[in-house]
Amino acid sequence: MLYAVGVAGFALAILVSVSLHEAGHMLTAKRFGMKVTKYFVGFGPTIFSFRRGETEYGLKAIPLGGFCKIVGMTPQDDDVDPADEHRVMWRYPVWKRTVVMSAGSITHFALALIAMWFAAAFVGLPNPDLPKDAAEVRAAPAMIAVGPCVQLKTSDQPCKVGAGSDVAGPAYTAGLRSGDVVTAVGGTPVANYGQLTDAIRASKPGPVEFSYTRDGRPAKATVNLVAARRAPLNDPTGPVTEVAVAGVGWTTDQPGLVTYGPVGAFGATADYSRQLVVGTFQSLKKIPEKVPALWNSITGAQRDPETPISVVGASRLGGEALAAGVPQYILMIFIALNVFIGIFNLLPLLPLDGGHIAIIWFERVRSWLYARLKKPDPGRVDYFKLMPVTYAVILIGGVFTLLTVTADIVNPITIFR
Repeated sequence: MLYAVGVAGFALAILVSVSLHEAGHMLTAKRFGMKVTKYFVGFGPTIFSFRRGETEYGLKAIPLGGFCKIVGMTPQDDDVDPADEHRVMWRYPVWKRTVVMSAGSITHFALALIAMWFAAAFVGLPNPDLPKDAAEVRAAPAMIAVGPCVQLKTSDQPCKVGAGSDVAGPAYTAGLRSGDVVTAVGGTPVANYGQLTDAIRASKPGPVEFSYTRDGRPAKATVNLVAARRAPLNDPTGPVTEVAVAGVGWTTDQPGLVTYGPVGAFGATADYSRQLVVGTFQSLKKIPEKVPALWNSITGAQRDPETPISVVGASRLGGEALAAGVPQYILMIFIALNVFIGIFNLLPLLPLDGGHIAIIWFERVRSWLYARLKKPDPGRVDYFKLMPVTYAVILIGGVFTLLTVTADIVNPITIFR
């Protein structure tokens, strides 16, 4: 029940944020005097609508976004009433059109910043001292998380002793517990978690002596390693081979989330914002190389946790977080998704907002150059000539969306397993 509530609640939160995106366009356009004739939440058949002034507001049947209609966004718009010619968007100054077109992304950034400050002050933001990637985890102290069972063959189902090929965890059975710090494996000294995993995989299945400390006191235990099929540690989608495993993972005694005072929350919000922006651009650069991994996950391969997710996948993660009793993760996903949507919409590609902004400034720069060269102003860009490129972007985006949604349905990413 909690899972369903979390999924529906997160999907609704995303719908509200996208609706506010369109409201940002509408309110700034109205503020500058442009004419906005429609503002709708959703797409498809209209459920209901009403008119206030010159704008029709309403709700449509398919809750996958929203839109607002600003009269005369381009000179090629052919549905402009002659009485509205002086209010068409393309006639307004460059800076006003830029503000209107960027208002949607600014709304997403504002939502993310407000949510970040709230999280920093009351819920907690991710601890900046924790490892940020696999390389930093390998360099961290070999403090272990011990599971009661292990999967001899990787599965999407939670591990359970006696279910399929799942067996009791070797380290757990030997008496090791979460929070222990391993110092040696089979006589090989271990200084960090990377050396621990390397030492385990370099061992053969069977009894191996582990040296560790618990609460500062040294101890030893004989762990009966078992053979399991695993992908390489540095490549979750790489070839699966049989290796020795102990049923341990990495953990830390530091808190995962850190709260700040109301004033300190502003600094923490700024720091976390920079991390998210950098991470978003890095993720965008990796999208093309992740497409094969997405396709492979649909056809049966293990899902790479770093592959993109759709709103469906994000909603499933929200439901999973609520069901697991950690609703703070919903807030983290909501923040990250709003930052991503805000940045993505500013990419200089039609039909995205960033594509319109790019054309606005291209026209301005071109007019300035022609004026300096004492040549006639070439006028506005002909959007009709850009339609093939626009359709190509829509097609690629549609195929990619279908790919991510399918992967999120048949082989979803999960954070609690």
